[in-house]
Amino acid sequence: MDARREWARTKLELVGEIKKLGFPESLGNEIAVNLGSPKAMERMIAYLHYVKPNKAELIVDEMLAICSDIDRWHKKKMSEEANASINTILEEGL
Repeated sequence: MDARREWARTKLELVGEIKKLGFPESLGNEIAVNLGSPKAMERMIAYLHYVKPNKAELIVDEMLAICSDIDRWHKKKMSEEANASINTILEEGL
């Protein structure tokens, strides 16, 4: 499955879960756009499925937590790559 189809499929599933909880479709669309990736949306779907939040604020809080985790992971990977480059320079020289 190509990336666009996977994103669209996951977005539809996320919006569907949000609508099942009684929230507007527009909330689901905004959450999907802010999460960005199918993997992040799948995390949100799992949260919605198991927690069944009754306030939009709880959904937004979870979205922000997921985004924060992703951002932290990206920064960690960038730091690891920079550290590996520095180690290579220290071992092999310029």
